Amino acid sequence: YKGEGILPASPQDVWECIKPVAGGLRTKWDQNVKDFEVIEAISDAVFVCRTTTPSAFMRVISPREFVDVVLMKQYEDGTMLSAATNVEHPLCPPQPNFVRGFNYPCGCFCVPVPGEPDRTQLLTFFQTDLGGYLPQTVVDSFFPSSISGFYSNLTKAVKALKA
Repeated sequence: YKGEGILPASPQDVWECIKPVAGGLRTKWDQNVKDFEVIEAISDAVFVCRTTTPSAFMRVISPREFVDVVLMKQYEDGTMLSAATNVEHPLCPPQPNFVRGFNYPCGCFCVPVPGEPDRTQLLTFFQTDLGGYLPQTVVDSFFPSSISGFYSNLTKAVKALKA
């Protein structure tokens, strides 16, 4: 799934809200992220992380956990990105009460809008296998509304950050 939108905030403010860091803002505004923890820092830019999600879709989807290797990078033009993919890690075996999901290569790109310092183009790419025994119709119904909610809630979060 791909999401794309222009947000009314600087790339730095958008990045502050979405960057995948322990104790970051993402768990406060993203209804699909319950907790985020760094399992291992490989370098200043590469981390193994565990993300947990609450139950969703009227509890049809039970809580999930994802373990990913995440790369964060900033380019000379001001674009910031996080890219991730599933990884297994000995310090993070599957936990009880969670279904282990898998992220295939995915990411978020915060791209400056030329000449508009308080606007950011956000591109998101999701390739997620939620795991478990969900009917494909449930998955197909969940993701579009989830992505729409992501952009809506992020817009509110960046506005609150500036207030």
